[in-house]
Amino acid sequence: MSVRRVAEAALEWVSAHRDGFVLGEDALAADGQVNRTWKPLGELAQVCASVSACTVPSDPVHARARELLEFAWQQTRRGELFPLMQSLEPFATYPLEVYAAFASAGHRHAGYEASAAVVARTRGWRLTEQYPTRRLGVVEAERRSGLRPHGPVPQALSRTWLGGLPEPWTFERASGYALTHVVFHLTEWGRTPQGTPPDLADYLLHWLPPWLDTCLEARMWDLSCELLAVAASLPRPPGPAVLEDAWQRVAEAQHASGALPEEGATQDAAAAGSGAGHEDPYAFTDCYHSTLMAVFAAALTTARLRDVDHAGQGVPG
Repeated sequence: MSVRRVAEAALEWVSAHRDGFVLGEDALAADGQVNRTWKPLGELAQVCASVSACTVPSDPVHARARELLEFAWQQTRRGELFPLMQSLEPFATYPLEVYAAFASAGHRHAGYEASAAVVARTRGWRLTEQYPTRRLGVVEAERRSGLRPHGPVPQALSRTWLGGLPEPWTFERASGYALTHVVFHLTEWGRTPQGTPPDLADYLLHWLPPWLDTCLEARMWDLSCELLAVAASLPRPPGPAVLEDAWQRVAEAQHASGALPEEGATQDAAAAGSGAGHEDPYAFTDCYHSTLMAVFAAALTTARLRDVDHAGQGVPG
């Protein structure tokens, strides 16, 4: 089993399906569906920014990630759409959250940052009601975009599910996605493993393996990949045996095309050798996010294998 092969195949699928991330005319419509327009594009940008940051320039995976990141930036008209979005929805936070992914990779728009800074100083912005994990994400998006964060990270963190070190048996789908994003925000999407406070890191080191096993058993591939990304983002990842088994199961679930379904039964891997094995087995909306998460988690894992040696507590190759 090769974690890198999972990343390469998944990234190849994403590249072949880049048209699915194109912003249509409804991207700025008052009744547009953000989850079908800006959300996929922002996720593409964030994953590609993170992958390019943890790979060396000579790596073909790095080159492909940079190419897709540039494609995503072009979809925003090189940032020109962000001021337009803000004028339509001044107190919506998703434009800044999407923009932060680009800003972290060096794609910036001075005009948008200036206008966003004005809005971020208002009471209306500071008092926008959000789930705690989302609030933490907005604080981090402000920092990554060059704005002054409207609140301290420790305070935002303390209100999240993970920040409270909850009883481990209360873990379920919603809390699982919440905790992964808390770690992503704290570690700048895997770039700074030391960003996770020691008590949270110890808690996750202990409980992440059984949670991951539960999700894999339930064939929740999307959340499993997010948890694997968390594992690769911790100061000390779980033991090699845990990750070897998890990556083997993800690899077996990945279709020959490189696509990974969000959850449920997967296509028979035996079809990989036939012509039908490389046809699209899932609708774009049913696999784009999980396939992106496979790229993200595999790239982070490979980077930890390359750069980190925790006295034999490395990650699988």
